[in-house]
Amino acid sequence: MSALAEDVKIVKTLPKNLKGSRRKKEVPSFKVTSKSSTHFYLHYVLPVLTRHSVVEIVVADGGCLQPILPQNLEEHQRLRCRVAFHALRLRDEVQELATKILYRLRASGRPFIAYDPGMTRDTLAYYGCAELFHDVHTELIQHKRAWMIKRGIVKGNLSVDSTEQRLNGLCPLMPEEVGIILRAYGYSWDTIIYISGGEVFGGQKKLIPLHAMFENVVDRTLLSMPWELNQMYGREANLVNKSPKTPPPAKGETKVEAWKTSGPRPRPLPPPPARPKTYNIEGWWGWVAESDNEPESTVMELRTNAHKLLWEAIDYTICVEADVFIPGFDRDGKGNPNFASLVMGHRLYQSAASKTYRFDRKGIVKLLEEIRDQFYQANHTWITSVRRHLRRNLVDGLTKENTRSKPLSFLSFPVPECSCSKIDLTKVSSRALSPSSNSRFPAALGAIHQCPSWMNGDMVSGTRGEESEEDLDEDDSSSTGLLFQQSSENNEGGGDTQIEDQEELDGGER
Repeated sequence: MSALAEDVKIVKTLPKNLKGSRRKKEVPSFKVTSKSSTHFYLHYVLPVLTRHSVVEIVVADGGCLQPILPQNLEEHQRLRCRVAFHALRLRDEVQELATKILYRLRASGRPFIAYDPGMTRDTLAYYGCAELFHDVHTELIQHKRAWMIKRGIVKGNLSVDSTEQRLNGLCPLMPEEVGIILRAYGYSWDTIIYISGGEVFGGQKKLIPLHAMFENVVDRTLLSMPWELNQMYGREANLVNKSPKTPPPAKGETKVEAWKTSGPRPRPLPPPPARPKTYNIEGWWGWVAESDNEPESTVMELRTNAHKLLWEAIDYTICVEADVFIPGFDRDGKGNPNFASLVMGHRLYQSAASKTYRFDRKGIVKLLEEIRDQFYQANHTWITSVRRHLRRNLVDGLTKENTRSKPLSFLSFPVPECSCSKIDLTKVSSRALSPSSNSRFPAALGAIHQCPSWMNGDMVSGTRGEESEEDLDEDDSSSTGLLFQQSSENNEGGGDTQIEDQEELDGGER
């Protein structure tokens, strides 16, 4: 309320004369979506609001207004950023624990990478990536996809060629693939990598190759104490009975006369009483082996899901403040921008120069397929190709994200409306940029700067075209430490090179 006091009037409760109408459910209601236009609000909602003094807006899918607005409503876009990045704050307990984890991550004085795998069951089912797993997780993904098809979330066949989806960049990158790319780019084996997200679908075994390539792979559980997490959860009822009651002994009544007249013996025993079905096979997915229907979530599973929201809140803060952010995937289980997209938008809002790798998954998979037979060996030409691809993607990825994510979610790409100005600031008087001017948002940020050149579109290709192949090769040998060290017998001809874990290599920097 205080952050938006000069923009909109916010009240805690309705006036007395309108409370009765709400109790009687006489308040007009509108169900809006993230694609609702300004025309809808001006010509449908506003007349009803004027007539009844109050309306109820039901937000169904996490948004209530179309992402892109006309140019004359640019101030409303800045208001969106003020709400999302300034007015809304995390709970004090969540913010305090996130700050502690950040302090522990930076205690060594070294930068760290935040990596969000984006490998959730819903996402994998929506895009048909089940065949990337060769175990029970494939069945779990197919179960979820069948459920989505039945409810109209997915329009397609149950069986999808996952290999083709992966080659088209429609599946998340595996942690092993991300590790190979980072090592090829020049990140050392002792780089600190923070894994965000509630749980990587596929289990911890999917992270084993990443742990083998980087020794400092951590997450919130390694950087926080159990009592700190419990303090954030608050007081909760104990759902686990540590002293279960033993069943009372069966009371057998001997009926001698009935036994004598019961007929020929032996008689078959009656079937045992029905017992509630439990699945103890490797946790929650044990039902796959015995049933075609997924059971209802238990109370403990519902509580864990609630805890995951708090975990993601912590991870969000850490990912926004990270020195480097790497998204494994940028879409959720409905094809909309996900957690990683919102993090990238927030980082872009805070600083357009923040280092965020927006992977071109189609290009990355193509590069990885070139060394599929020798995954942990590569030649100098391949390493140069990877580095050139990632460097170009730092800029080109922004222009692609502008056309891919912004039409779906404004907060995933809130520039240039929120963080910079397209006009030449040197030609604008200081009075026009003062806090007393009509646009108070730049003053709230504390600074206003001109948009970088890549936002002009035509500047990108020209800037990158000026960089020659020789410049890239020269920069490869000096700007980052080689992590695929050349073997002595192949030094002259640019032969195969192999990853070796060593702290420093000649001529490189971390």
